[in-house]
Amino acid sequence: MIRNQVMRQMILENRVAIVTGASRGIGRAIAKTFAGEGASVVINYNASEADALDLLKEIDEGSGLIVQADVSKMSDVKRMIEKTIEKFGRIDILVNNSGIHYPLDLFEVTEEMWDRTLDINLKGAYICSKEVAPVMLKQKRGRIINISSNSGMYHPSAMKFAEYVASKAGMNGLTKALALRLGPYITVNAICPGAIVTEMTAFRDSDANRALIEETPLKRLGKVEDVANAALFLASDLSDFITGELMLVTGGRGMHQ
Repeated sequence: MIRNQVMRQMILENRVAIVTGASRGIGRAIAKTFAGEGASVVINYNASEADALDLLKEIDEGSGLIVQADVSKMSDVKRMIEKTIEKFGRIDILVNNSGIHYPLDLFEVTEEMWDRTLDINLKGAYICSKEVAPVMLKQKRGRIINISSNSGMYHPSAMKFAEYVASKAGMNGLTKALALRLGPYITVNAICPGAIVTEMTAFRDSDANRALIEETPLKRLGKVEDVANAALFLASDLSDFITGELMLVTGGRGMHQ
């Protein structure tokens, strides 16, 4: 088990984390990283039950929990939080990672695609944060980490998909609004990844990837572990005086001057 592989002091020992959309990609990497640092992890999924069960086997099953929930539905989110409190008694960290993306041209995207993108990527983060905040405020401590995108930071070559850009720009604004409202006990920050290799970005061909690498000072595409390590920092005591920030994890692509 991951928990038993590390003998040093683990920086998330005795913390409880909910990671939405944890069955695949960036969410899966975050869940594994948090578990490896001693956290009890709630693995949220919507449709990929087999992947969620597989992830649970990879971490310490005694300190893991899988919960099916559509984060755009208030009733599902309330049930997820209730199950978490029932098993662990507290919630220290929320990672709003659930997201969808239609890699289509503006004129190919339907109204239903627009609505679903905003519902999952933005409304879902809002609902989960709003419902978990009372628990964290009662504890007088909490961390909310939003997985956004550099496409929401107005980097031109990342702004190809209107509904996705709108959802992530909204998430960046939500991050700052929540940070202002929920301080001093809860910190709220966003990670804005650049070109990360995941199932969601499999639509890019080799030419597109080469162009992205050329734009990136570190001359490689990002790994899910790069984002997971940033999330670990924001979840830990090392980030106690950081809130309302948008952390770029892009290898320098689109850096702001």
